[in-house]
Amino acid sequence: MKAPTIEGVIERRILVNFRVDPAVLESFLPPPFKPKTVHGFGIAGVCLIRLADIRPQFLPGFFGLSSENAAHRIAVTWEEEGQTREGVYIPRRDSSSTLNTLIGGRLFPGVHHLATFDVDESDNHYHVKLQSHDGETTLEVKARVATALPETSIFESVDEASAFFEAGALGYSPAGEAGCYEGLELEALEWKVQPLAVEHVVSSFFEQPELFPPAAVAFDCALLMQQIPHRWHSRPSMKRQPRESANIVG
Repeated sequence: MKAPTIEGVIERRILVNFRVDPAVLESFLPPPFKPKTVHGFGIAGVCLIRLADIRPQFLPGFFGLSSENAAHRIAVTWEEEGQTREGVYIPRRDSSSTLNTLIGGRLFPGVHHLATFDVDESDNHYHVKLQSHDGETTLEVKARVATALPETSIFESVDEASAFFEAGALGYSPAGEAGCYEGLELEALEWKVQPLAVEHVVSSFFEQPELFPPAAVAFDCALLMQQIPHRWHSRPSMKRQPRESANIVG
């Protein structure tokens, strides 16, 4: 049974981005996914998103629910019916919503892990802390609204960064079935970002030296989105296949 289209509002979305040696990402990613590169680097990060008025499209807004969510993401490409597609591979999703953890990977794409979020937002400053209940994920970000990307960012402008991440609307994440990846696509009815200056960031996911050697990972930039009406669409699942013949099977 196909999951219904879900709609609501992105009240706040923070994209914290790291530049990563593509060879490191290549060894981490399951086929058919390959790192999408920009100026010679792969891009990985975490999306911290607060959703409001979330409900099936056929229900009125007062049925909507709200939640804090986090998705660890890697920008990827893959081959589908002879064409190169792009999006993100999402190895881990966390949510403050018990409902998301119950239906994710069952009635709706994406397995979610229950987590506690501590959020403080005031005067264009953002402080988000995350601790998953299974102890696997910890994260802390402190940032403030800025007028430009860091000088060290590999992106040459906010517009270039915006276009890069807008192209990553289709995400695949591990399903309950081993070797299967469920598809979920974000349709943002508006797309507008502004840069954030990050004062502090700690991520247990990217600080696993066996996966991401310290010399291969560096913070790059962060972006903010606010009050964006949107829809979520389920997409055909994908099966893991040998790299030399990896392709989508629907």
